[in-house]
This record gives sequence, structure tokens and C-alpha cells, in this order.
Amino acid sequence: MTRQRRTPEDSQRRDEALRSLVELSRELGSPERDAVILAEGNTSGDVDGKTFLLKASGFSLVTATEESFVEMRTAAVLDLLDRPPSTDADLTTALFACRAGDGPRPSTEATLHALALTLGGAAFVGHSHPTAVNAILCSKNAAALAAGTLFPDHIVVCGHALLVPYVDPGVPLGLAVRTGLKKHIELHGSPPKVIYLQNHGLIALGRSPGDVLQVTAMAVKAARVLLGTFAAGGPRFLPESEEARIETRPDEHYRQQILAKT
Repeated sequence: MTRQRRTPEDSQRRDEALRSLVELSRELGSPERDAVILAEGNTSGDVDGKTFLLKASGFSLVTATEESFVEMRTAAVLDLLDRPPSTDADLTTALFACRAGDGPRPSTEATLHALALTLGGAAFVGHSHPTAVNAILCSKNAAALAAGTLFPDHIVVCGHALLVPYVDPGVPLGLAVRTGLKKHIELHGSPPKVIYLQNHGLIALGRSPGDVLQVTAMAVKAARVLLGTFAAGGPRFLPESEEARIETRPDEHYRQQILAKT
């Protein structure tokens, strides 16, 4: 694989994104968050609109280093959705061919990340499997996670979520996420900050690593609150009029700006 030629500015941008991803991965993988164990989950970050960095297959988030990531050519990964490989072995070969140079084995969820970083409008992505979230995603009540918001900070931080029905991880999941993203943008006018994958896990989309951690933390809190409502007669979601009011309040916009700096 021929290594991509870079200007000094390109190299600096890549190095900064890589350092940010290592920090994000270690924090997202920390045991107290209960979001992943072993080699679960992955993270990604855009480099320059042409390539992105992706946590490679088999590496643990909590012990991530710069060697845990592989650089992928964005357009080549997205092209796999329109020309899906026929077999698992073909997918592995195709993903290796999508690398921008050398690097470890890419995650089979590369298409999911490429979509989140393009159509989803994110600069950084965190995919995890929080226990509280998966307790609902693996139940008959999975749709409740995206049926509405429960409290003001829920809508402020997480916005309107997207739920994707279970499909096989890899290209089939990428195709389902692409369909869901397009419908969500058409309905709400913007991409989601949270994507729930039924019987699978959570995707947090952010403009920064801090965004990803905040969205993940609030999604986990909302899942815990939702679990509590099931024992108290069921959830009472905020009315749509109240959601719209909170989203347009100047004080909430100010808080969003402050949160974005942390």
C-alpha cells in the first residue's frame, strides 16, 4: 500500500486528531463509565475530509495508543456501501485496501464511522455499549429510547435520537444507518447527536472529543432514568412544544456554547 504524501500542515492535523482520539478512547473506555469492556466499541475522527482515523479491530479503548488506530480513505470506505463485498473475507480484503498507507486491521464498522463523519456532520465519533443503554436496546422497549426526551438537559445535550433496527454489523449496518440518517435529516433538518443500534449499542456524534463524552454520558443517564420510569408506570416524555421551546431558549443556547468549550 503506497503511503499518502503529506504537507507539514497535513501531518500536524493528523497528529492532533490522533492525540485527541487516544485521549477520547481512554476516557470512553474507563471502567467507571461502564460503556465498554475488553475490545468492545471504537472511536474515529476526521483528518481532512479525505481520510479519517479509526480504532482498529481487536484493540481496547482503555489502553489505546497511537498504534491502535488505522487511517482510512473516506470516499473508498463509503464506496463499499454502493458496491458491497460478497463475503466476510471479501470485506476484510476491501477494508485493507481502503487504508491510507499501512496500519492494523480496520474495524468492520468502518462504514458506520465514515457515514457519521460525513452525512452525520461529526468530527469525532464514539461507539460504545453502555450497560444501561443496552439493557433497553436488548429489550422489547428499545423504541422508547428514541421515542422522545425525558428532561430539559436530555434534549439540550442529546437532541432527537435515531434508532436503527438490528442488522448484521459491517456493510449491512452501514446501509441501515445511511437510510436512517437521511430520514432523520429530512424530518428534523439536521443529523442526530445520538444513534441507537438495536441489540447492539450507542453511537455519539460530536464536533469535539468533549462533545462525544458529554453526549454519551447524558444518553447513559437518560437510559437509567427511562429504566426507572418503567418501574413507576412508564415514561412521560416532554411534549414536542416543550422540546421546541427548550431548543430555542437563549439561556440553553448559551449553555450549549459553554459545554462545547469543555
